[in-house]
Amino acid sequence: MSNPILEMKNITKEFPGVKALNNVSFQVKEHEIHCLVGENGAGKSTLMKVLSGVYPHGEYTGEIVFDGKVQSFRGISDSEKTGVAIIYQELALVPEMTVYENIFLGHEIKNGSIIDWNETIKRAGEMLKKVKLNVNLAEKVRDLGVGKRQLVEIAKALSKDVKLLILDEPTAALNEDDSENLLDLLRDLKNHGVTCVLISHKLKEVIKIADTVTVLRDGQTICTLDAQKGEVSETALIKHMVGREINNIYPKRETRKVGEVILNVENWNAYDPNLGRSILKDVNFHVNKGEIVGLAGLMGSGRTELALSIFGNPAGYYISGELSMLGSKKRFKHPEDAINAGVAYVTEDRKGNGLILIQDVKQNITLANLKEIATRSIVNDNAEVKVANEYKSSLNIKTPSVEQKVSNLSGGNQQKVSVGKWLFVKPSLLILDEPTRGIDVGAKYEIYTIMTKLVEQGLSIIMISSELPEILGMSDRVYVVSAGKIAGELAIRDATQEKIMQLATNY
Repeated sequence: MSNPILEMKNITKEFPGVKALNNVSFQVKEHEIHCLVGENGAGKSTLMKVLSGVYPHGEYTGEIVFDGKVQSFRGISDSEKTGVAIIYQELALVPEMTVYENIFLGHEIKNGSIIDWNETIKRAGEMLKKVKLNVNLAEKVRDLGVGKRQLVEIAKALSKDVKLLILDEPTAALNEDDSENLLDLLRDLKNHGVTCVLISHKLKEVIKIADTVTVLRDGQTICTLDAQKGEVSETALIKHMVGREINNIYPKRETRKVGEVILNVENWNAYDPNLGRSILKDVNFHVNKGEIVGLAGLMGSGRTELALSIFGNPAGYYISGELSMLGSKKRFKHPEDAINAGVAYVTEDRKGNGLILIQDVKQNITLANLKEIATRSIVNDNAEVKVANEYKSSLNIKTPSVEQKVSNLSGGNQQKVSVGKWLFVKPSLLILDEPTRGIDVGAKYEIYTIMTKLVEQGLSIIMISSELPEILGMSDRVYVVSAGKIAGELAIRDATQEKIMQLATNY
């Protein structure tokens, strides 16, 4: 049996009014892949920030023993010197710098006081071989895809002689191929002596790769499960995470009676002047009243670009083709035009583009429709609070008050605020781009339940998702997008993961 490389004993961390970690104990054995799971707000990221020195010694109670020694990390540099490296979901790379500059940023190789660039490039090449990434070292990070950036981040961590590598939701923004490549890399690192702690909401991924799984709930350690003993299953993980069994994460599908065509798109083309190429080619599709239409496809296939081109074209594409809403031809020149016509778009990037994190819940919910609660251009504060509380109740947004800053909410509750914001514009068609990215299984179930209720009330939904089980579990019809074209349409009774992937890879 391997010795523990890490022991965190009775860790308690408090924020004003909130006990984020309550007497948590956590042990990781050498040369294993240890997964840390739990609902949003369970304390996973907080625990890892305690370990990595983001929350320094003195700001928490309890004890950290790493590599046989009691540690008192005063900052990230202390933990890195000991052999602990953490990679966050939001990558800490500098887009305008080259790959080799990023790999050694903050721990430059110097000859005296001068950076030794020849040695830097040589060593950076060695790190890229370790992560099996073949790119030009002089290429700027901004020009790399998300999957390759993730590998550069891991190469950067390995360049610091890491013993324990912590990855926080590393596959959240990756497609299936890139996710599988990353998991293979973690297995390879394990075989070469690197211990990994992986935080993930993707339970199938956890089951596939974990040697051991620890479950946190409400800031407490619930259990630690040994995969070798057959203790790790999706049913067991969900039960421990949410405190109850969820036998089917997707709400029961009733036979829905769809109505008239809400949206019809014909011969739709889009050219991106920044990329200098066409991104959508002769797209034809429609959406009926009261149905969920899934848009499936690989990352970069054009799904989000299609949504943006419909929603007032904020990216500035050159567009041709015809679009009709409720039988009336439209051309939205600005998102405001789309909103006024009954179209709303919930972005895949809720933190960057969907919400204003420094503002409170009520301000975010009413942001897209202030005229509804304003008199002579002055917002009625009482009306704003009333509206926000209505959505807080109907969407089950877990927050002490609608005056709580959105940045303090869990990912699942942030997503509900983002949905509430667009429901307040009272749309006929709601576009949901990766609606459950980065949220836990309990919050996913709540989002799916909300979607089901909305279509039962007559709303139409376009759902873009990279998770094929989600596409199959929630859609009434599926369009598969490949290389900017509609590669095929499938009725849900005929759709399978194999059929969707076959169409998605048919260039």
